[in-house]
Amino acid sequence: MTALSAAALLLTAGCSAGSAGSPGDRYSAPGGTAPGPSAAAPATDPVPPAKGSVKVLRTVAEGLKTPWGLAPLPDGGLLVSSRDDGTIVRVDEKTGRKTELGAVSGVSPAGEGGLLGIALSPGFASDHMIYAYFTSVSDNRIVRVLYDDRKPAGEQLGAPDTVFKGIPKGTVHNGGRIAFGPDGMLYAGTGEGGERGLAQDRKSLGGKILRLTPEGEPAPGNPFPGSPVYSYGHRNVQGLAWDDRQRLFASEFGQDTWDELNAIKPGGDYGWPAAEGRSSDPAYQNPIAQWHTDDASPSGIAYVNGVIWMAALKGQRLWRIPLKGTEAAAAPQAFLTGTYGRLRTVASAGGDRLWLLTSNTDGRGRPRPGDDRVLEVRVS
Repeated sequence: MTALSAAALLLTAGCSAGSAGSPGDRYSAPGGTAPGPSAAAPATDPVPPAKGSVKVLRTVAEGLKTPWGLAPLPDGGLLVSSRDDGTIVRVDEKTGRKTELGAVSGVSPAGEGGLLGIALSPGFASDHMIYAYFTSVSDNRIVRVLYDDRKPAGEQLGAPDTVFKGIPKGTVHNGGRIAFGPDGMLYAGTGEGGERGLAQDRKSLGGKILRLTPEGEPAPGNPFPGSPVYSYGHRNVQGLAWDDRQRLFASEFGQDTWDELNAIKPGGDYGWPAAEGRSSDPAYQNPIAQWHTDDASPSGIAYVNGVIWMAALKGQRLWRIPLKGTEAAAAPQAFLTGTYGRLRTVASAGGDRLWLLTSNTDGRGRPRPGDDRVLEVRVS
């Protein structure tokens, strides 16, 4: 089988706009110690240049409808989920040809819900399993489905096996990003479904980052024994990425004021709804970077060579955040501002390249001819 996001608010009073940003880009970097597995950056952590670059190499594929999740395949090609159609398509990264694998049964799209993040099993080479996070009629849940490319197009997905369920759903704030970490565990970013109080309730699965075994059990070593909760006090997490020292970072939607990039500390409380952005309350973990919501509304993130790259929806730009350990090493730069509209997902394509997924057919964008699309981007 072959399958298989005012000067006092700017970092050291420097403007956050990069060479491809706009004068209106607004960014605020926190002071003090950043949260994370290592509060201070080790001396051996390489620090990337303060300024970088982005070059769009090509449009890989066009004509995607409400794309949300993206998973690169080990033998080449990309899997892309459609939020509203509930389907997964395979994109040939060389030709751009799209092949529909089939629909994930049980998906009930509405508002921001539907078929959201996807991830390949750690044992994909042998088990050919795709994990998917989606909204059902009753909740948000994670399933795994068998991908069999020997079958005809449209019939290549098996029946879903529910791995984890009971995540609160809502018209908004369904989270949806899933990823397997360097430890082989399954991480999921959830939203509070519009019910703010769930984020602080450690018995609720809403407004959390969850850490699970591949079978859907609470992962060994979780901060709250017997619980899948890894961190809490989140409003709506849609970006997860690890650096080369296995430290986890997550992007988070604010309400009206501050969007966030956080370094995730096991058991950490990230403040929502009491705090949006930085807080003086020591009970809450502060973001390592924050943006006004017009400039970000962040979804997916990826880590490449000491830099977090963040896809912004409302902000319609790609943000570059250089790191020094678990701190922002310099003011972020904005690239591609307004060029491709809303940006949903970014994933490593190997080396200095990224896959970038637009999101203009999601009911909030203004689709252009060819939308939505996958782009190949070179970054530094």
